[in-house]
Amino acid sequence: MTHPLFQKFDLSGTPLSNRIVMAPLTRRRADQPELTANDMMATYYKQRASAGLIIAEGSQISPEGYGFTGSPGCYSEEQVEAWKNVTQAVHNAGGKIFLQLWHVGPWSHRLIQPEGKPPLAASSVTPSGEVLTPAGRISYEPSRAITEEEIYKTVKDFGRAAQNALKAGFDGVEVHGAHSYLIDQFIMDGTNRREDGFGGCIENRARFLFLVLDEVLRHVPTSQVGLRLSPRSVKEGMADSRPKQTYGFIVEKLNDYNLAYLHISEMMTPEERLKDPGRSVVPFYRNLYDGVLVSCGGHGRESAKSIIDNGIADLVAFGKPFISNPDLVRRLQNSYSLAMYDKSTFYHGGAKGYIDYPEYNKS
Repeated sequence: MTHPLFQKFDLSGTPLSNRIVMAPLTRRRADQPELTANDMMATYYKQRASAGLIIAEGSQISPEGYGFTGSPGCYSEEQVEAWKNVTQAVHNAGGKIFLQLWHVGPWSHRLIQPEGKPPLAASSVTPSGEVLTPAGRISYEPSRAITEEEIYKTVKDFGRAAQNALKAGFDGVEVHGAHSYLIDQFIMDGTNRREDGFGGCIENRARFLFLVLDEVLRHVPTSQVGLRLSPRSVKEGMADSRPKQTYGFIVEKLNDYNLAYLHISEMMTPEERLKDPGRSVVPFYRNLYDGVLVSCGGHGRESAKSIIDNGIADLVAFGKPFISNPDLVRRLQNSYSLAMYDKSTFYHGGAKGYIDYPEYNKS
C-alpha cells in the first residue's frame, strides 16, 4: 500500500498529488536589474513539479524589501509578466506553486536601497556578516527603525504583491514571517525595542504580522494563503527570550484565520532528526494549531513518513534535497539514493548546479 506521504492531499481546495512540499530556496538567478524571473527559472521549477506543492523562492514585495542580489521581486508589472512563464511551466507539468512574499528588513544595505537610505527594521540592528553590493562584499551597517507611516505602507506592499502573485498565475502565496527578516524582527523581543503600539507586549509585537495577514487576505482567499514561522531558528544575535510563549500566542491566534497552512521551519540536519528527534518544536505547535501544518528542516524519507504517521504534521517540506534531486518524490517513494548538492552553486551563477542535475537512472 502506498504510504500517505505519497498520496493525494486536499489543501483547502487545492489538490496536491502528494504531501511533499518543495521549500522556498533562495537561488538568486533572477535577471538584474529588473529582478525578473527568466526561462532558466521556469525550467528549474518545472523539473521539480512532481512535488505536491512548490513554494517558490522568497520574492521582494517592494524595492525596500530587497537585500539579496539576484533574488526576484513581485511588485512591478514586468516582474508579474515574467513570473507567468514560471507558473505556466509548473502547471503544464501538473504541479502547484505558491509564491513566498519577502521583506528582508535589515539584511540589506543602503547601496542597494532606494535613495541610498539605510534598510528598515523593527528597531535599529546591525546584522553580522557581509552583504553583496555593487561595491562588492561589505559588512552590514546599522538599519533604521521603521516609522509608523512606513509600517502601513509596507503592509500595503504585502497586499499588492499578493495580488500580483495571483495575476502571475500562482496558486497561492506564503507570507515570510521567519528567520529574522522584517516580520520576525517585530515578533522577537531581542530585535523589537519599540515603545509605540508595535512594541512591548507580545500582542503589540505580533501586530505587524496580523496587519500583513489581514491585508493579504483582502486580495487572496484564505484558502490560498500560508504563513512561515521559525520559532527555534534565528540568526546570530537575534532571538526571543520566551519563544514558546511568543510564537504560541501567534499560533493560537492563527486558528481564527483558517489559512491554507502554517509552515514551521527548523534549522535541523538529517543527523539531528535521526539522533535527537525530540529537539523538534513542531509537536509543541501541533498541539496548539488546528489547521494544516507543514514541517520543514532536515527531513529524510523515514522522518517524513514518521511525522505523517504520528499526525505531527500534514505536509513535509524538503529544501536542499530538491536542489540536487529534481525527481525527489520518485526517489523517496522508491528508496532510490539521493544525489548530493554542490554548495558552491547555491547562489548566483547560471545553469550549473541549477538545472543540470539529472533524474535517477537505475541502469
